[in-house]
Parts: sequence; structure tokens; C-alpha cells
Amino acid sequence: VHDLDECRNIQKGPVFIVASGKSAKDFPLHKYAGVPMISMNGAISKFTGTGIKPYFYVCTDQGFSEQQPELFTEAMRISERVALWEKHVWHTSLKPQGKLYLLSRAPRLVWSDFFRADKDLVRVRKLGRGRSKTLGFSKNLKRGFFDARTVAYLALQLAYHLGFNRVFLVGVDLDPTAGRSYEVPGKFVSPCVLDDHFQTRILPSFEILSKQVINEDFQVYNLSDVSKIPSRLIPRMTLEELDRLL
Repeated sequence: VHDLDECRNIQKGPVFIVASGKSAKDFPLHKYAGVPMISMNGAISKFTGTGIKPYFYVCTDQGFSEQQPELFTEAMRISERVALWEKHVWHTSLKPQGKLYLLSRAPRLVWSDFFRADKDLVRVRKLGRGRSKTLGFSKNLKRGFFDARTVAYLALQLAYHLGFNRVFLVGVDLDPTAGRSYEVPGKFVSPCVLDDHFQTRILPSFEILSKQVINEDFQVYNLSDVSKIPSRLIPRMTLEELDRLL
């Protein structure tokens, strides 16, 4: 197991976050093979047989390795770096070929936090039914990450932690009705609860990202033209515009 401090601010420039929305099928992976890529869950299927290795692979769904064992095995085999829960590591016999890092949750916001600045954690207390929850964005994963109920949001926090300053979202559609890019007829379909949390956690988290994290030094663009993330929060970009920027 490697310390997350080892990979903090070791990169710069652009990075692709490759998720498993349907729109990812049209993304020309080979064309941008020279740019580092962060992948997650079943999106690893996009890399299978290409010779392209994800710079980082993240998975927060401990059931994924049991529901999609072939894809999880492939992720452990080809990824240069892997981030998993410690419990997940203990419950799988697969050993990552790349460097292994352990995930942890960011601490909840307490009253004393209102009286001190924290440059590593952007936190907002969200009040609702039951116990209050903390939403936010972590700039230092050694301090933990904020769970927005979509692993793509963790990948954004990871991109910041690594030092990348231009992030391009691929396949972050967040539309469960369209299915996933790697799903095929007749195969087991992993459960999806995106709609259950979109208004309460996903959208508010992206609002925090847009208003309190994105600036001239850390920019995020969405390459999915069918994404449920409003363009007012994350601007859309075409591949032609991407080529000009790169």
C-alpha cells in the first residue's frame, strides 16, 4: 500500500476522467492516448485490448468486484495506480499490478470548523431528514474524499490531488435510463441509484465544485452532450474545441 502523499501534486496539465455513460462509446481513446486518464468501475472496458493503461483507476462500490468480476480483474491488471476502500482490499483476492492507495472519507463538518480556514477541504453542511450530512470537495485525498454518490466526483477530487489543472469529463452522463457503455444484452446489469441521489447529493456537489473550486488554475470541461450536469456548472466542449485547446 502506498501513501497518498506520494502522489500529491506530481502531475500538471490535462487529464481525462473516463466514466461509463453511453456517450463514452464515441470517445476516440487512441487519439488522446498521450494524455493521462483516470477511469472507474466498468469504464475500464474502454481500455481493454487497446494497450492504453489508465493512469489511475478508482472504485468505491465494494459489490462491483463480485457483480462484474471480469471487468474488475482487468482493472487490477492494466491500471498503473488503483484506489480502493481498505475493506474492499481485504475482501478480494486480486492483487493490483500497479500501485495501491487506500480511500477514506473526509471528516464531517463540526461547529469548530466554522472558525478556522482549511485549505485542503471545502465543506458545506447540508441539512435534511435524519442526521445532517457534509458535502464538499477535497483537495487533498490524504484528508479523505467527499462522497457525492457518483464515483466520477471522487475522480475529480483525485485529479486535483494529483496536480492536474485541466480536466475533461468523458461519459459522465449520469443518466441511468440510457444504460452504461459497457453493458451488453444478456449480461448482468449492476444496480444504479443515480436518480435517487441526483438532486440531494450529486447536483449540490457539482455546485460546490463550480462555485468554490473551479478557477483559472483548475478548469473542468464536460465532453458529454447528453450529461445531466448543467452547462452553467460545468461548460460543455466538443472534440473540435478540445483539439484546439490541447
